[in-house]
Amino acid sequence: MTRATDKITLVLADDEAVARAGIRALLSQAEDIEVIGEAEDGFEAQQMVAELCPRILLLDLKMPGPRPVELAKWAREHSPETAILVLTAHHREVHLANMMEAGAAGYLKKENSAEALINAVRNAARGVVHFSEGQVEEIAHWKEEVGQKWESLSEREREILKLLALGARNQFIASELAITINTVESHVKSILKKLEVDSRQKAALWPVRNFPEETGGDW
Repeated sequence: MTRATDKITLVLADDEAVARAGIRALLSQAEDIEVIGEAEDGFEAQQMVAELCPRILLLDLKMPGPRPVELAKWAREHSPETAILVLTAHHREVHLANMMEAGAAGYLKKENSAEALINAVRNAARGVVHFSEGQVEEIAHWKEEVGQKWESLSEREREILKLLALGARNQFIASELAITINTVESHVKSILKKLEVDSRQKAALWPVRNFPEETGGDW
């Protein structure tokens, strides 16, 4: 039998009580893992990590409070002994890439098996950072595609794109940047071409989808 002092302490952060109960039930299959706290938002998760110093923070991406990337960076600075594991139903390449860069130890989907989850917790507790070959390829592909498009934009086009993401109209953009409306329209056409999108709306969504931590986009 595993001694209490040998157990892997874990804080479970998910805004859905039913999801937390299900995850706790899966983790209960492992005698060496102990859930010592449950948080329903990022603020509670941050507080519990600070107070309880768990070995693992098992984190969902869709919660109120600090963004997952911010929470992971905070934990790395203020509680370096706590490893961050992502367990989510909301998968996009940008989320995967950002959490890896923020120092997460792994990224799992909620449909993964109990065995996969338990193994990931144990590996993270040992200091092992594991992203599958497929995940690494996803991240590389995302960075290449997004990075190339972003680098193709001029500084002025980037400024305009950020304003488009905020819903700004041409007249406001022209006033804000002290340029003419015709110049704004010309830049917008260039942005659409470089991002390979066919509408202003799609261009406005591009930074929101690819840089959600900077634009207030949807996690």
